[in-house]
Amino acid sequence: MSDDKRRLITLIAEDDDDDFLLTKEAFEESRLVSEIYRVRDGEELMAFLLRRDRFSAPASAPRPALILLDLNMPRKDGREALAEIKAHPDLRQIPVVILTTSKAEEDVIRTYDLGANSFIRKPVDFQEFIGICRTLGAYWLEVVQLPPHSEN
Repeated sequence: MSDDKRRLITLIAEDDDDDFLLTKEAFEESRLVSEIYRVRDGEELMAFLLRRDRFSAPASAPRPALILLDLNMPRKDGREALAEIKAHPDLRQIPVVILTTSKAEEDVIRTYDLGANSFIRKPVDFQEFIGICRTLGAYWLEVVQLPPHSEN
């Protein structure tokens, strides 16, 4: 694996501590080669991506290669944040994978309409979740060709 793959950043937008830890642990179990950053709501997500407020230093908010986005978060939910990301010319190429407990068919349809790259329901079983994270990480971080970007 190239050094370039080792530097890929995954940004997880998740307000629930247990769900975040489960996702992070599943990525670690899967032995994915990605640095993981976390934001807790859509407002923090946009601040991170646009390097505003406490994320103004580039080192505190490296550009992610992949965003894992929960839909049901406080302040600004995942749907609103997704719409902003996909409408922004400097952010729209970042793949956004919806990773949620939502079972609502309308969420699947709406998030794809807004530009989501994938929609994945979080399974309850941890071993199944590890398998999903392994597949997700292998696909987005090792298989596909992601668009180049600058770190300025």
